[in-house]
Amino acid sequence: MTGDPGGATGGAADHGRALTERVIAVVAADPSRQVLAHDRFVGRWVEGALRPRPELTAFPGGHPLPPSLRAWLAYDSGMLERHGWFGADGALAPRTLGEIAVEEFGEPWGSCFAPFSGLFGACFLLPGGSDSRRVLSVGPNGECDGLGEYPVFALDVDDLPYAVLMHPGFDVYLAETAGVLPSGGRPGYDALKHDPRYEARMRAHARGRLKGGYELLCLQ
Repeated sequence: MTGDPGGATGGAADHGRALTERVIAVVAADPSRQVLAHDRFVGRWVEGALRPRPELTAFPGGHPLPPSLRAWLAYDSGMLERHGWFGADGALAPRTLGEIAVEEFGEPWGSCFAPFSGLFGACFLLPGGSDSRRVLSVGPNGECDGLGEYPVFALDVDDLPYAVLMHPGFDVYLAETAGVLPSGGRPGYDALKHDPRYEARMRAHARGRLKGGYELLCLQ
């Protein structure tokens, strides 16, 4: 585990399970709301009956699920199921960064990410972006921050293919996507590195994943 559990600021309500429970309360009040206002094809936060999966506690390979993801799956798994998180047997089914990129961007852009798949380990696609995508990365060795959360990266191919550290965890990704935490107005995918609530967590992931940087140009 990388990072300092005490490095997160802003109060417990802005992190982890507590933040996810705030999101769940908002979603439960209006479950038919679209996940992304700009992309109706992503669907609603909840479609049909709730499908909780509280029994899921670890990723394939044994790395523990982050507290935020466990809380969300205890509420519903449908949104993640629609984004390819589960195999035919209902188990979590991670993909490599390259596999997701090829599926989402096609060629030639998609294969630019394949040589860097080893740096990102097990990956899961999340709703978000127009031309870009959002990916939860468990990492090759289960690298997480001091709160047990794994980072979310943005993948972009708008000029050159690159991956950018965007959220310090599934908790903050959910909160921004649901509108629980306003973006703050700073430009750039990595704007949260300037947010006093999340800068320590962002810095921990940058050091653990990208040698202190916040983005990776995916060109050989």
